[in-house]
Amino acid sequence: MNDSQTGVLALEDGSVFRGVAFGAKKTVVGEAVFNTSMTGYQEILTDPSYYGQIITMTAPMIGNYGVNEEDIEADKPMCTGFVVRELSPIASNWRSTATLPEYLEKHGIPGLEGIDTRALTKKLRVSGAMKCCISTEDISDEEAVQRAKDWEGIVGADYVKEVTCAATYVYGPKEAGWPYNPTRSTIRKPAREREIFKIAALDLGAKKSIFRELAFHGFEVHVFPATSTVEEIKAINPDGVFLSNGPGDPEPVTYVHETVRGLMNDYPVFGICLGHQIITHAIGAKTYKLKFGHRGGNQPVKNFETDFVAITAHNHGFATSEEGLAECGAEITEVNLNDNTIAGIKLKDKPVFSVQYHPEAGPGPSDANPNFEKFYQLVAQSKKA
Repeated sequence: MNDSQTGVLALEDGSVFRGVAFGAKKTVVGEAVFNTSMTGYQEILTDPSYYGQIITMTAPMIGNYGVNEEDIEADKPMCTGFVVRELSPIASNWRSTATLPEYLEKHGIPGLEGIDTRALTKKLRVSGAMKCCISTEDISDEEAVQRAKDWEGIVGADYVKEVTCAATYVYGPKEAGWPYNPTRSTIRKPAREREIFKIAALDLGAKKSIFRELAFHGFEVHVFPATSTVEEIKAINPDGVFLSNGPGDPEPVTYVHETVRGLMNDYPVFGICLGHQIITHAIGAKTYKLKFGHRGGNQPVKNFETDFVAITAHNHGFATSEEGLAECGAEITEVNLNDNTIAGIKLKDKPVFSVQYHPEAGPGPSDANPNFEKFYQLVAQSKKA
């Protein structure tokens, strides 16, 4: 072992990788996953869907453009740890306010570089996502492996309560920067002169850019904590309901299932990522854990209604099961072309639809952005009727 290789990554199967520590000096456990995005590491770090997970980036160099105050999806990094092949020695971008190591150290997130991320990714693809320990402290390989084995795991865990907002707040066109602010490179100009609809959004671990997109498409978004009741949401008399992304297993979050079940008969509903899986459970269908999940901005999804293939951004480790779906009143609208997993459903007799990806492109391609317009038209038609 090289003297500089002070960090360790250990998997529950006994595999050990040594690397160079950066970020916080800390020992943590979580689920080892990999992300195939070529860029957008700051949005990935701050995505609440990564709560409880240790992210390995497959792109070889990370950190070259530093971090800034605009591209965050939450107020702090939400993952447990971060692993890269090569950490850029410089951060060069006019918006950069700090380096990646400085950012992770500030927020208490340990990182490792110099890991053979190709070998680690191949292991996770073959064996599946695993319980993992990474340490930037002086611990032995044996202790790191044992800590990974002892971690309780992600299946059956409710992480939504850890990342949802503490209280209700409003995010509308004004908060999104309407009219268009050209200094924000991630924001597109909103549609002009359209009616603003009020929607209730259940925050299951939402990214900021999702609410920004909703606002720019003509919604006044009233964001509710995930534990909110049907009565609390109905009290604002919304025109529609939105279910956000979020972390963890969708099955144990039964309180959200019940809330959504109590809203679907009265409002148009749009769910993404974890919100898609919540709708699955709310109608009585099932989800299952994927072998290694989908994480990255390059997932091809085919829409059966339009015959269009979109390249989409994913971040999930669970998926909707086809078993019993039709009997629950739903039909499949989209599939992931990599493995034919379900990527979208809609209810046959209600204005309810969902997708298993992040349509806001934060980070990732904007192919799926029309889903926000689809929701707007669904709400407009429902209100008119």
